[in-house]
Amino acid sequence: MTEHTAEAWPEPPLAGTEAAAIVGALERQRATLAWKCSGLDASGLRATLGTSTITLGGLLKHLAHVENSHFARLWLNTPVGPPWNTVDWETTPDWDYRSAAEDTPEQLRALWQESVTRSRALIEKALAEGGLDQPGAYTTRTGERPNLRRILLDLLEEYARHTGHADLIRESIDGLTGEDPPR
Repeated sequence: MTEHTAEAWPEPPLAGTEAAAIVGALERQRATLAWKCSGLDASGLRATLGTSTITLGGLLKHLAHVENSHFARLWLNTPVGPPWNTVDWETTPDWDYRSAAEDTPEQLRALWQESVTRSRALIEKALAEGGLDQPGAYTTRTGERPNLRRILLDLLEEYARHTGHADLIRESIDGLTGEDPPR
């Protein structure tokens, strides 16, 4: 997992293209999640807050799944690969969250980082080939196809929601707070 310093912290451009703003905001959310999950052992990644069962490890695994499924399913209209394609999501819809407790911190961080790396490559290629307005390969029952903008905004929304969870969980573990790493 990438550790970020204050100097290298990703910032969306103050004045840039729509694509640069969306991707920049997504990168900032990814970096924040990475920071909130950094430096913790298995116990830290399994910690919960209050009655919630959400853990930082579960968030890493869930967001790895979201990265993979958004681009495989919505952009490419291809099956999602391992380990996601071996899960019976009907009977275990929260498998990604629950199964994270069986993984080491290194496995969770690698799974998430590999998913992000794949997504970054797909985003870069898609933006170079046609921009935000181009439709993904997936077609809904009503014949609509989500464009790259919608897929990226959905991914950004997913990260924003879960980065808030990560912030609260991490603070409960060791008091780490804030939206940027220490300077």
